[in-house]
Amino acid sequence: MDIICLDLEGVLVPEIWIAFAEITGIEGLKATTRDIPDYDELMTQRLQYLDQHKLGLADIQAVIDQMSLMDGAKDFLDRLREQFQVVILSDTFYEFAQPLMRQLGWPMLLCHRLEIDDRGAVSGYRLRQKDPKRKSVQAFRQLNYRIFAAGDSYNDVGMLAEADAGFLFKPPENVIAEFPQYPVAMNYRDLQDYFERAKADNP
Repeated sequence: MDIICLDLEGVLVPEIWIAFAEITGIEGLKATTRDIPDYDELMTQRLQYLDQHKLGLADIQAVIDQMSLMDGAKDFLDRLREQFQVVILSDTFYEFAQPLMRQLGWPMLLCHRLEIDDRGAVSGYRLRQKDPKRKSVQAFRQLNYRIFAAGDSYNDVGMLAEADAGFLFKPPENVIAEFPQYPVAMNYRDLQDYFERAKADNP
């Protein structure tokens, strides 16, 4: 059996923090793992902006409730499920993901948790583990699954490196330039073709 591991934001759904930044007008919250490779540095910056502007979990969830999937994402995921098991490996948080998972038909999601204080403010976060995407792929491979993977950012590269075949999906130019070893798909049809060819090439 083959497993496809997909990033969430930038692959199936828009970037949550960018959507929140556009609503709040806080430009600094537009930074993502496409811009800052160090996830702890990125999250520390985000928490500082939330504290500075007195914004809490409910404010972010209100924006997420209005978000839609990327065009074609649900159909793409449904087609993949006909041939593969699919797991979403994301650096988002369970406290964010429920409305988006509902739209996707509740795929398996492995991500992190937020720490929320009595006022509803985001006081911190708990990573599921260090380097979780890479380690998840390693664990699946130890169970004798073949793994194919796709993501768009710096935090996906470990996952792509550990997979039997890894692909970039609509990545920014800086990621393409730094990691030319990964084929690039700019639409779901091409990405599905990559997965199907990888399956045929790895019997």
